[in-house]
Amino acid sequence: MLLLMMLFVPSLPLTGQETYDGIPDPMADTAAFVRSGHVRFTILTPRMIRIQYSSRDRFEDRATFAVINRRLPVPAFTSEERDGYLYITTEALTLRYRIGSTLAASTNAHENLRIDFDLNGRNVTWYPGRDDAFNLKGTARTLDGDIGDTHRPKMENGLLSRDGWAIIDESPRATRGDGSTTFAFDEEVDGIPWWAEPVDKAATDWYFMGYGHDYKGALQDYVKIAGRQPLPPLYMLGYWYSKYQRYSQSDFTSLVTEMKRNNIPLDVMIMDMDWHLDGWTGWTWNKQLIPNPQWLLAWMHRQGLKVALNLHPADGVGSHEDHFAEIRDDLGMPATATSVPWQLERPEFYKSFFSHIIREREKEGVDFWWIDWQQDLINKSVKGLSETFWLNHVFYNDMRTQRPDLRPVIFHRWGGLGSHRYPIGFSGDTFATFGTLAFEPYFTATASNVCFGYWGHDLGGHLQVSDPNGELYLRWLQYGVFSPIFRTHGASQANNERRIWKYREFPLMLEAVKLRYRLTPYIYTSAHEAFETGVSICRPLYYEYPEDNRSYSNESEYFFGPDMLVAPVCSAVAGDGYATRDIWLPEGVWYDVCRGELVEGDVEYTDRYGLDEIPYFVRAGSIVPCYPAMDNLKESPASIVLNVYPGTDGLGELYEDDGDSQGYLKGESATTLFTQQRTPGRVEFTILPRVGAYPAMPDQRTWQVTFIGAAAPLSVTVNDAEAEGQWQYDEAAQCLTVNIEKAPCDMPTTVAFTYTPTSIVVPYAAPRSAARYNLLGQPDAHPSPEGIYITNGTKQIERP
Repeated sequence: MLLLMMLFVPSLPLTGQETYDGIPDPMADTAAFVRSGHVRFTILTPRMIRIQYSSRDRFEDRATFAVINRRLPVPAFTSEERDGYLYITTEALTLRYRIGSTLAASTNAHENLRIDFDLNGRNVTWYPGRDDAFNLKGTARTLDGDIGDTHRPKMENGLLSRDGWAIIDESPRATRGDGSTTFAFDEEVDGIPWWAEPVDKAATDWYFMGYGHDYKGALQDYVKIAGRQPLPPLYMLGYWYSKYQRYSQSDFTSLVTEMKRNNIPLDVMIMDMDWHLDGWTGWTWNKQLIPNPQWLLAWMHRQGLKVALNLHPADGVGSHEDHFAEIRDDLGMPATATSVPWQLERPEFYKSFFSHIIREREKEGVDFWWIDWQQDLINKSVKGLSETFWLNHVFYNDMRTQRPDLRPVIFHRWGGLGSHRYPIGFSGDTFATFGTLAFEPYFTATASNVCFGYWGHDLGGHLQVSDPNGELYLRWLQYGVFSPIFRTHGASQANNERRIWKYREFPLMLEAVKLRYRLTPYIYTSAHEAFETGVSICRPLYYEYPEDNRSYSNESEYFFGPDMLVAPVCSAVAGDGYATRDIWLPEGVWYDVCRGELVEGDVEYTDRYGLDEIPYFVRAGSIVPCYPAMDNLKESPASIVLNVYPGTDGLGELYEDDGDSQGYLKGESATTLFTQQRTPGRVEFTILPRVGAYPAMPDQRTWQVTFIGAAAPLSVTVNDAEAEGQWQYDEAAQCLTVNIEKAPCDMPTTVAFTYTPTSIVVPYAAPRSAARYNLLGQPDAHPSPEGIYITNGTKQIERP
């Protein structure tokens, strides 16, 4: 977990966020350049080299769609010409270029240009045209129509490879996943960098990344040149209710009222396309369904909710829409025109359309936009310009510049490299099957390989292929707890019920929603880590265990933040009411939350899980901040729960800011660190003084410190004083809870307890070896033969 505090400074308008030093600058330090004829090399880091070729000697120095900052500290390197070759050497790479040659892939490409580096003691050579057969993939534009893993072949290459190298191809003639090409950014339009043609459309522009298996290091350097993952507003991490259904104004109020009556937390209400007049594209309220939209939006806000509207912009603005005449006239179209085509590539269209339509809806109360672009992938007027990327870029930056008091966010599809700067992702219309559910953990975690860390799926599946399946919906919700965005959605089908309170499994579904809310501080802290490092909330196992083949083959398991490993159940239960799940636990010691026990890793096994069970594991010694019960995330709670996991010494972190402004970019945030030290018979836990500040942060805080897997305490102290009346011990759950009222946030607080050392017996119903650990996380060298092993997941204490 990230433990360093950084001071942020305001950014330039290019991205709405800082990159390496707070000021994105596409012009590299000239000391990093090495020229040889028509080729220019830029040494960006010891393991990243930009390679450009232009027969016209016109090298692109402006920002491009994927790369916006090249002003990095110049790493140490040497260059020399010898025997007709140019050699460039950094601490990690050796580049050899045959002077005067081109860079085209050919049978002798390795003679013209090659880069060598060491990968775990063996030499790896890259050259133009070499197949990246072991690329670990990135993501895809959409999962529309996916059933099972049918969209796996559509996933684009990512930034990481088991071969140890990857290429970012920003050459103007190279095609991206949707068939588009890259463009430069040049002049701004109302603070938004606008697209521009490349200076040389025939040029080559590659970024070689030779990071070996240092996957996290590769991502951290990528966001230095490509921009950080912005921190989404806090409310985005709560529950979104969405359904493609012809809801009326009274339907929406009834939905919210029923959810409150059933004690279901909620933060976001989505209005799908029926909010507007009939048609695929629309901008004008359907007053037959929603007679008073401004009242409805205000009512939603009074319930603590944010509201987004669905957009399908492709058909432009018809003559029946509000403000059609003003937009037509602004664009100089004749009075006889019956529609204004969609042409967001034109600055004058952007200005008129957003001024007359988007601003009006936002003034009425719309909080953000769902850009559901499903039409032409490439702009009809500008060859190669991606409609998806350009929509994302313009809508996101419009909110950044025109609503500066709010943290910008949109809901959209992947538009290629660089799209990570514009969260949140909408993955599209999938079929509701267990196979589709099983694919989504892999798909979501793998998107972190291109820093696209906020996929939002249709939890429950979009299109039903059978009668309503409460078990499938429940398992999707349980997976959703440990995904970036928790949003239920479905198509307008008679058998497609998305109101969880209508299902027999509702109590378990509600528990999943509540677990999501309890974990919000941990998730938000992990989101801030993604902003700092480029490592997304959901990440593959191979980030931590790159040399273990099992970290690649167990693709449906993943890390959720730095301290949790999740293995969601993605299959139906058998006749006995249990679903089987293969588990691989990497080396180390883990706390099996479902079983309530410490488990030794480096093991593979099969276990059985009931509908009320979610297989997830916490690193031994972790400290996980949680919320108490919450209705939504509009208000910060007065208390924070700290779950302290056994097994070893450990650290934890709580990141906080105001939750919905851009102030975090200027350093308006705070971090609280936690530590635990374990010695035989004693545990000491410390809340360190908070570092940093943000508007309206509390001066005092109530803490509920819960020691998981704790032996019965002999004594409990808070700041060296007996904690009489401040603690409770649950013998059945083996949990010690210490309540600390109104502790000053700028002072340390220490909780300690002593106990008689015990050994925990780890029982399993599944066929796997049991491991015994004492509360220090050390294997018990002298277990008692009288230990009791049972099969219902309850752990027993074996006393000396």
